[in-house]
Amino acid sequence: MVRKIVLALVAGGIVMSASACNTVKGAGRDIESVGQAGDDAIHK
Repeated sequence: MVRKIVLALVAGGIVMSASACNTVKGAGRDIESVGQAGDDAIHK
């Protein structure tokens, strides 16, 4: 019983970590695109 609970908690932690990485990557891409748009506006 305890082993199943621990396994479920570990699995949940892995899933949460993976989704957090995707969120940070997406935010990084958004910031990069804003910077690129500003650079394009300056150079035009």
